[in-house]
Amino acid sequence: MTKIQQRALILLVGSQLLIMLGIGLIIPVEPYIKADMSLTATDMGIMAALFAAVQFIASPIIGRFSDKFARVPLIAAGLLLFAVSEGLFAFGIGHSLLQLNIARALGGLAAALSMPAITALASNMTTSANRARVIGWLSASFSGGIILGPGIGGVLANIDHTLPFFGSAILGLVAFFIFIFLMPDEKKIRIAQSSTQHNNIKLTGQFWSVALIMLLIMILVSSFGLSAFENMFSLYFHDVRGFNLTEIAWFLVVNGFLSLIIQVVFFEKMVRYIGELMVIRVSFISGFLAIIWILFSQSKWEVFVATLIAFVGFDILRPAITTLLSHVNEEQQGLINGLNMSLTSVGNIIGPVLGGVLLDIGSNLPYTFVAVILATASVLTFTIRFKR
Repeated sequence: MTKIQQRALILLVGSQLLIMLGIGLIIPVEPYIKADMSLTATDMGIMAALFAAVQFIASPIIGRFSDKFARVPLIAAGLLLFAVSEGLFAFGIGHSLLQLNIARALGGLAAALSMPAITALASNMTTSANRARVIGWLSASFSGGIILGPGIGGVLANIDHTLPFFGSAILGLVAFFIFIFLMPDEKKIRIAQSSTQHNNIKLTGQFWSVALIMLLIMILVSSFGLSAFENMFSLYFHDVRGFNLTEIAWFLVVNGFLSLIIQVVFFEKMVRYIGELMVIRVSFISGFLAIIWILFSQSKWEVFVATLIAFVGFDILRPAITTLLSHVNEEQQGLINGLNMSLTSVGNIIGPVLGGVLLDIGSNLPYTFVAVILATASVLTFTIRFKR
């Protein structure tokens, strides 16, 4: 990559990290908001679902728009709207549930504006040789925000419940100005597709290929499985398996850093040696076996190791599928990544709700259901015949 492309990549990775931090900030503050404003669990659930619902609706539309026009203005608009939504949320705490809901909806729109465009632009400025490394960095910023967000939010919330969101709003505003002043011209960082590639795209036919549909199904499955697994993690391990909160926290910390290391250091090497499709296949199979191991394990160390395998399997699924998606159609990266984010949002809406219902019915049902989903997905990976 050229120096100007490296600068652009740093800005893209930093922007995505900031947005994911903002998404994660609310998690440790939710109980305080619920108590301060005398809200119900349903109120909190609607608030969380609004973010994902708006992102689900808007992502493919905005992604398609970015394919026709430009991606950089959309990313900048997403950063600015992110700062506005965080500030609005901070002012609404303790005063107005409607304001909190509007702020979360705007946050979902901010994510829809920026995240598909970030991934699409990163794909446009890379070749097949270095795309896996770039997608790995973006995935690491995605995971890093999810990991660091709740921790930072918890620390700041101990000072004041609004502080995490005011701080996030200020950071978003600073990031917006840094982005618009330092981001290179989009035309200078894009790698032009050769005429041969364009001809191949036209000759191979329609946008909705079997390979694309199967990969999008896998995005839905992986996001659904990860969302159900993560959201039921604390409840299952505390209420069913008898782990204390300190042990659960260490689980999450160790997994987070291990996943980041694998995505940054080893993901590109894995793709280079065995290919994206084999990485996806191994991830689904290892996740399935790890869930079965958790259900039948006897000792805490067994559960710890099995949980790490499951988390790592989920965490490398997303960059592997995203990298493979980027090769399906080079011309419509915005639309593809918009569909990617929409299906991720669907999984994030359905997974926690269904997981909670199943946990109320039976203690092992959520993870049993996830195991069935992963087994089905593992079989589906053998039906794909993908040619670059």
